[in-house]
Amino acid sequence: MKRRVYETVARKRACEGPLETAEAAVERQLGSKGWHTRGYLPHYDKPGLMEMLTFRLADAMPASRRQEWELLFKIKDEREKRTRLEAYLDLGCGECLLRNPRAAEAVEGVIQRFDGRRYRLAAWVVMPNHFHALVELWTITLGELLKAWKGVSAHAVNRVLGRNGQLWQEDYWDRYIRDEEHFGKARRYIESNPVKAGLAREAAAWSCSSANQKWRWSSTDRFHSGHLVHADGERLPEWSADRSADILVRPAQEQREGKL
Repeated sequence: MKRRVYETVARKRACEGPLETAEAAVERQLGSKGWHTRGYLPHYDKPGLMEMLTFRLADAMPASRRQEWELLFKIKDEREKRTRLEAYLDLGCGECLLRNPRAAEAVEGVIQRFDGRRYRLAAWVVMPNHFHALVELWTITLGELLKAWKGVSAHAVNRVLGRNGQLWQEDYWDRYIRDEEHFGKARRYIESNPVKAGLAREAAAWSCSSANQKWRWSSTDRFHSGHLVHADGERLPEWSADRSADILVRPAQEQREGKL
């Protein structure tokens, strides 16, 4: 498994070729890694990139039901594997802690906190045992963003539910958006996920989603310039109690210099 992942990353790097001087300088400054892996899945990190992200709760694939999902990870075709794994998440295994409205709203508040400042959100949905987002990277690397989102939201959810311990899976899935058509498909997939999973009759009826009517957009074109605006002007909670929230505020350079 790991060998195949490293081979995939090496092949992707070779296909991408050398960067332009200015582009390389920006990526060095931010600490972007381009194609890389932690040994589990291939990831692509690049400033200005639009990414579809998915991460699940730690118990969304319970050990007690390993025989149901273990074979899915052995599927060689990456697209089919991901499709089958995401379909499995929609079955709603595990405790589904995010079914609790307050827990789901805590996650929503965290991912919204620095939208339009360090990244731009184009779509998202909080499902009972997993989370999807469509996000454009600005002044934060993909790894830093996921570390902050998962760390701060775990603290917030645990506080809301009065629990301790791990909330999210160790890794995540990402897919970079190639063009506007791909963007439209990814957005529709994310916002219609509750309907597909049989949890809502229409996308707008799901509370913790960018499709909900409590949100509006500053432009009709989310792909190029649309920003999210809360329809009634209400401010979302800022989960600042957790020190890991600083990752979203301080520049990447400070983090690399060990000032956090």
